[in-house]
Amino acid sequence: MRSFLLPVLSLTLGLAASAIADPTLSPWQLHEQRSHIPAGWTRTRKLDSSVSVPLRFALSQSNMENLEALLYEVSLPASSNYGKHWSPSQIAAKFAPSAESIETVRSWLIGSGVEPHRITLSPTKGWLEVASTVEEAENLLLADYHVYDHETGTRHIACDSYHLPEHVIPHVDFVTPTIHFDAKIPRKRENQYTRVPIGQPGQGSTPKTSGQIGTIFDQLEDCDKQITPICLRALYGLWYQPVAGKQNSYGIVEYTPQSYLQSDLDLFAKNFSTGLEGVSPTLVSIDGGVIESSSPSFDYNGESDLDLEYAMTLVTKGQDITLYQVGDSVEGASFNTFLDALDGTYCKYDGGDDATQDPAYPDTASGGYTGNEECGTVKPANVISTSYGYNEADLSPAYAIRQCNEYAKLGLMGVTFLFSSGDTGVAGNGDYCLNPDGSQSPDGKIFNPGFPASCPYVTAVGATQVSPGQSVWEPENACEQVIYSGGGFSNYFSMPLYQKAAVEGYLAAEPISYPKDIYNSTGSRAYPDLAANGANYVIAVDGSFSLVYGTSAASPVVGSILTMVNDARISQGKPPLGFINPSIYSADFVGGFKDVTNGTNPGCGTLGFNTTKGWDPVSGLGTPYFPSLLSKWLSL
Repeated sequence: MRSFLLPVLSLTLGLAASAIADPTLSPWQLHEQRSHIPAGWTRTRKLDSSVSVPLRFALSQSNMENLEALLYEVSLPASSNYGKHWSPSQIAAKFAPSAESIETVRSWLIGSGVEPHRITLSPTKGWLEVASTVEEAENLLLADYHVYDHETGTRHIACDSYHLPEHVIPHVDFVTPTIHFDAKIPRKRENQYTRVPIGQPGQGSTPKTSGQIGTIFDQLEDCDKQITPICLRALYGLWYQPVAGKQNSYGIVEYTPQSYLQSDLDLFAKNFSTGLEGVSPTLVSIDGGVIESSSPSFDYNGESDLDLEYAMTLVTKGQDITLYQVGDSVEGASFNTFLDALDGTYCKYDGGDDATQDPAYPDTASGGYTGNEECGTVKPANVISTSYGYNEADLSPAYAIRQCNEYAKLGLMGVTFLFSSGDTGVAGNGDYCLNPDGSQSPDGKIFNPGFPASCPYVTAVGATQVSPGQSVWEPENACEQVIYSGGGFSNYFSMPLYQKAAVEGYLAAEPISYPKDIYNSTGSRAYPDLAANGANYVIAVDGSFSLVYGTSAASPVVGSILTMVNDARISQGKPPLGFINPSIYSADFVGGFKDVTNGTNPGCGTLGFNTTKGWDPVSGLGTPYFPSLLSKWLSL
């Protein structure tokens, strides 16, 4: 297996100390390359040399080598600066690209024949853009551009690899358009106007269903058949009424066209949620995000209904839920679209936006959002849960790393980010696994980790279940009913310090017998971090009740628990939790989780990994127990 393992904090693929040199004396070096054409795409023709191409150079940010240490200062329980989170202006000042990086890249471009008036620096100083032609871009990057067609009809411009002068490499994270293939794939709906794929980002990461149910069992003795709010309260000890709801915040992220139906929330509330009938989440529309009700179906309403019904019920009517509805009905959205709205230093193509991959607004298409792109206009909630994800291999390492580091910056600002770990065990979305050349296919044999779950600066949530014949008072097992808990080892990110002891303990107790070429055995970020129930959830969707399964159910449940911990802390004048991983892996939090020691997470023709005492790459540290976690976090 080819390993793409990169340092956690690396923002450049060729990071090295280098003085500015004469471009004519600086040899070109390979900066990024792609080993295969992604599934569904076909190279059709060479791109005409006269076609205009807006080249964008993502400049290396300053002080990234200190990011992990700075995050630990406010996140480690033993730190004297625990909870002393940063302001957005402090973040912007600390990590802006240096004047040296800007001048190095600019001078090279001018020395290569690019007129100064064709070079534009983004407002946040994160990108240099060049109004170029294909011929000039190929000469600058030693690349060959081709047109690629997708089976859906989408077209894309890309190259197999590109190069940069040796002295420029330390100052550039990546260049677009180049090797990246995380393109938005449109689809047609009944009214025949263009729509993004259901579940974007991360097609295939939305909940699974075993169909409608006629009878609801809302008793503790039936939790092995149907999970309802009372089951979750019993499992995780979440018997708590918020007292600081006006000062606290909990955010759920949905990507258009996925949206909830108010009638479904009301139907669920009538059965399970006293006082929530007629109550809606607080909508924050980002780049034209809308709540659609024109085409009700499980595919469009299942995820959002699930997330909101359980989150709203578990935090009760005393705590408002913020719904971040992201993207219009034409272009949809990417994770970067959401991050742009939260952090003004990340928008305007700074921090990871790829003009050929991420939606750009205003959207001039019929029915598109015609306003300006949201840029640092949205206040992030204290806890944010997202039930979507990509396969790591869908993205280039540079793209994933830059986005991952943005989660670290938001952690510095006191935001807790939760992501579901995936529903296909050690395989990727769609049960795709990796081939030796890095491509993905249903018959691949190499484990295919997920992203952002593999990012070391988010908390990844796996799935457990109350197995048939067992009760809520017995230990849960790894979810092996309809879905399998996503987990494993990253191919992009090295192991963060906070989980080193836990992962090494697992490897010593459960030596992995698989050949080292089917998973990354080189010491990489391991996930998930913790887990919660992900099987047999009763949800109201499209006017009736269904059973659903997925880590997409587990993530908002954990988010609800952490939101109530924040409520207690805020009521005592303490700051919100922020990035929780250094805490939960520390010795201070032993006993804060219920261990999961039975089950595996199959995929790629294997049984996947084993659960065991302590951390494992199926259930993480285990499932949260609210009374213990509350006591531990209140003591900090």
